[in-house]
Amino acid sequence: MQPINVSGTPAQPGCDEHDPNSLSVEQAIERIQSSVPVITDTITLGIKDAFNHVLAEDISSPINVPPYRNSAMDGYAIKAADIPTTGTTTLKKVGTSWAGTPFAGVVNNEECVRIMTGAKMPDETDTVIMQEHVTKDGDSITISAGHCNGQNVRHAGEDIQQGSIVLNKGVQIRAAEMGLLASLGFAEVTVHRPLKVCFFSTGDELKPVGSQLEDGQIYDSNRYTLHGMLAPLNVEIIDLGVIPDDRDKIRQAFHDSAAQADVVITSGGVSVGDADFVKETLTELGQVNFWKIAMKPGRPLAFGQVDNAFFFGLPGNPVSVMATFYEFALAGIKKMMGLTNQENIVVQARCTQALKKRPGRTDFQRGILSQDKNGELVVEPVGMQASHILSGMSQANCFIVLPALSGNVETGSMVDVQPFYGLMS
Repeated sequence: MQPINVSGTPAQPGCDEHDPNSLSVEQAIERIQSSVPVITDTITLGIKDAFNHVLAEDISSPINVPPYRNSAMDGYAIKAADIPTTGTTTLKKVGTSWAGTPFAGVVNNEECVRIMTGAKMPDETDTVIMQEHVTKDGDSITISAGHCNGQNVRHAGEDIQQGSIVLNKGVQIRAAEMGLLASLGFAEVTVHRPLKVCFFSTGDELKPVGSQLEDGQIYDSNRYTLHGMLAPLNVEIIDLGVIPDDRDKIRQAFHDSAAQADVVITSGGVSVGDADFVKETLTELGQVNFWKIAMKPGRPLAFGQVDNAFFFGLPGNPVSVMATFYEFALAGIKKMMGLTNQENIVVQARCTQALKKRPGRTDFQRGILSQDKNGELVVEPVGMQASHILSGMSQANCFIVLPALSGNVETGSMVDVQPFYGLMS
């Protein structure tokens, strides 16, 4: 197993990408997590309407599940004392216990009850013999030795005991949680109210889809990417469109978005160019926590606060938008939603090709994660890794995460991989 090439000596000037004013990825995530609060406002919803929302309180079971002893098989409910130690014994059938219609009589010694899967066990019985393991003769059955006391019986509270916590606050309600809530008789639950997330793009060169491009113009793709990344989160999305590179208009967009949202996200304008006004406006109207991260792609990332809204100023390049959203904005949004499980999934995989990297920044390269013929996880880099190549994100299903101190990666090295499917969970 060949490790990632990590240099233990300082890199030479011009050979690395270290910026002493940049935060590490880990430091940036820690600052975001320590800065943003959990939104405590709650609403009560029917369980169907609560899909994808986050529980605001623990759920205790009001009942035992199952609520009574029942049969795990179609067969015959008997007393274990009637199981022969050798040879066979014959039992008289005195009735049937159906699912939903229990047997109402009494089972005496050397008697049995026909019973269906899920049906309530008669009080006097404690064991179920599968129907395949009996010999029937009219209203009698014959059973042999070798059966066990209590076999094929589900006990009350075996799955969930009355009063126990079955779902903790901070859990996102998906299909399994909806079914679990219904099985306990809940018609509605209390959840965190959805976050309001407002976003806009900045740039004179950006034009709406469907329009005719003129020289020097491009279509605005970032707002559509942001919408797609936000949609699975069950947040209220507010799209302010494209704001020109104009101080007054950007300032007004900040006021408008902060007045109606919990989180404000922008793309573009966070660098230090002559027409980059986002960071300047954030400094003027709010608070800047940080604005540079030692990562690639996505070095310029502004994080701060405007009034009561938390702000993420993402870079303008489309791949940088996705990388910085998934690594930083998503972490903050998940915490504000009340989600307790916020960490992204990271697995180890063998890299099928050599990768170029300079020490100094954590690198998020795009790749395709799969299994080889031996069942081992392998990852293959996807095409060009430049921050403007959005097609590579479409082809990829993961980030290959290369630590800040690492250099070039040799073919066959084990690398950290962050699957895209784990980013939204």
